[in-house]
Amino acid sequence: MPIINGIRRGICASHVSMGPLLDGLASRDDRLWPHDRWPAMRFDRPLGVGARGGHGPIRYTVEQFDPGRHVRFRFTGPRGFDGYHALHLEDDPSGCCLVYELRMTVHGWARLSWPIVFRPLHDALVEDALDRAATVAGDPGVARWSWRVRVLRRLLALLLPRATTRGA
Repeated sequence: MPIINGIRRGICASHVSMGPLLDGLASRDDRLWPHDRWPAMRFDRPLGVGARGGHGPIRYTVEQFDPGRHVRFRFTGPRGFDGYHALHLEDDPSGCCLVYELRMTVHGWARLSWPIVFRPLHDALVEDALDRAATVAGDPGVARWSWRVRVLRRLLALLLPRATTRGA
């Protein structure tokens, strides 16, 4: 089953000032990833092509990296997720646009786990990251978790206490 998911957020800041957000992913100074509310993104080395890691049960390898512009991650887990997700900055009349893209095919148990569990959590996490980017640019974020996301996070906290963080 093919999955295509994209989320765009216009940000009233220069491309140059937002580029370091991408470059800082998984670093000590990471201001983009919402690690205060979700499992932290971690890699076996600094962000760059070939770095392996992920967040929570989601595993991936950095497949492309153009500093300040684009990063693409190839899924290596969970089983049944075949594809990639990426973040990149585009020029926009009001400043820049941060674009998240997911393209994958799911098979096996992932045909059920993606729509029931992973997709709502995934979309909430991406919206939280885009809110953080907007906040850095001086525009407070407004995303709210749906009841479904709140329930899933509570269930996962009970079943997998280390897989979630504060903010459930």
